[in-house]
Parts: sequence; structure tokens; C-alpha cells
Amino acid sequence: MILTKAQYDEIAQCLVSVPPTRQSLRKLKQRFPSQSQATLLSIFSQEYQKHIKRTHAKHHTSEAIESYYQRYLNGVRKNGAAPVLLELANEVDYAPSLMARIILERFLQKHEEAPPSKSVINSMLRDPSQIPDGVLANQVYQCIVNDCCYGPLVDCIKHAIGHEHEVLLRDLLLEKNLSFLDEDQLRARGYDKTPDFILQVPVAVEGHIIHWIESKASFGDECSHHAYLHDQFWSYWNRGSQIIQEGNALHRSHWFTTCLQRGQEKQFNVEHRGIYL
Repeated sequence: MILTKAQYDEIAQCLVSVPPTRQSLRKLKQRFPSQSQATLLSIFSQEYQKHIKRTHAKHHTSEAIESYYQRYLNGVRKNGAAPVLLELANEVDYAPSLMARIILERFLQKHEEAPPSKSVINSMLRDPSQIPDGVLANQVYQCIVNDCCYGPLVDCIKHAIGHEHEVLLRDLLLEKNLSFLDEDQLRARGYDKTPDFILQVPVAVEGHIIHWIESKASFGDECSHHAYLHDQFWSYWNRGSQIIQEGNALHRSHWFTTCLQRGQEKQFNVEHRGIYL
């Protein structure tokens, strides 16, 4: 499905004024009933991540960290069962899981002899029962399960969705009797950076010769198109005979929706589940 730039901008503008909660996502679905839940969630997540990147620094000054920590301590003294951290994160417009990380790091710095390592922090966020303070463990848990854009739970869901759609794509290739090599087979041959599938016998789709396929189970906005081109796809092209011959086409499958504006068709020739370069 293709979303026009105007449609995408309307959705993105609507997200500016709503908090990153599941309730907001439900309201978004009511506002844009013609769009699928998966598409709206993907746009919702991407737009919120852009916002977090823009505001990340202000939440990590020493003054901000100490202020958040003292507010957390005051809050749990009054009522340790209340969602103090979650409410604090929503109040300052920061991702709950990232707020939980800030407070957990500050707590461990105060109570441990050595500064906590990143691996220890990550392990405690994945399993809050490891946190030595029961009240903080519960507060972190509440943040993790109520964060729909960040955190270990979201990471697991994204990984599972990505793997699921790679399996679906593999099944489609087998169903069409297409000969291909997957990432594991390519890495076994010494390639360190590879697409999901290379077609051993290229196919023609709507006048484009397709040599390899990269599956992206996410919304394809203009920003993500250019980011993947810069960070990933051009490296396949530039390797020439190592992976594909120069001048061959790319097919990137978007299982949800892709967004293009008028005139981009010259660069992104769109098919219902992909783009061609």
C-alpha cells in the first residue's frame, strides 16, 4: 500500500500532540480508520523515536538526572506502589524505558562500589527481578511493559516480527520455485554485509531485473528510505561482482506501507510490496 506525502504528514502532525501510549494509538486508529493498525503503529513508533533523538541530550544532563532521581525517591516514599517512574516519564515527555534506565543507573551508582556496566544494566532491564531494590524493580517493570516504542520488550517484539516476515518471504520464494541464497548461506561464503536473499536466477518484475531482496517489516517513510540507502543498500551496489553486477536493481519489501511524494517515482519505482532502484 502506498501512502501519499500529504497523508503521511497528516498522520505525523496528529502525533505531535499525543503521548506515546497505547490509548493514543487507539485514538489514532479512530482518526484514520482506513489505515491498518500495523501501519499506524510503525509510523507512531518512528515519529516518536525521532522526537526522542531530538530531545535526548536534555534528559541526560547531570542536573536533569539528579532532579529525576530525587523526584522518584520522593514519589516512592509517599506511595511505593504508585507508578511513579511511569508518570514521571510521561510528564517530562520521555520514553518510560529510557527513564527507567536513567534511574536504575543512578541507583546503582549510589549503592554499588563500582560504576555499573552496560551489560549489567541491560540484564536488569530485561529481568527487573535482578534489581536489588524491590520497589525500584516494580517501577522499572511498569515502565518496560507500558512502553510501546522502546525497551527490551519492544526489542523482542520487533525482532520476532522481522524474523516472521523473513520466514514469510522465504516461503513465498519457495512457493514460486525461485532459487536463492539466504543470509546464513552468504555469511558462510565470507560475506559480512548481505541482503536477506540473493536470487541465483534473477527475475523480472514490472520491467525491473531483481537480483536480491531485503525485507523491512516496518513503515517506509522518506527518512528510512534514505537511511537504509546510505547505511546498507549502496554497499551492496558498490561491491559490484561480489554480490550483484553494477546497474542491477534492488527490491526492498515493505510489508506494511511505503510513503512517496510526487516526483519520487523516478527514484523509487513502487510496487505493492516494495521499491525498485
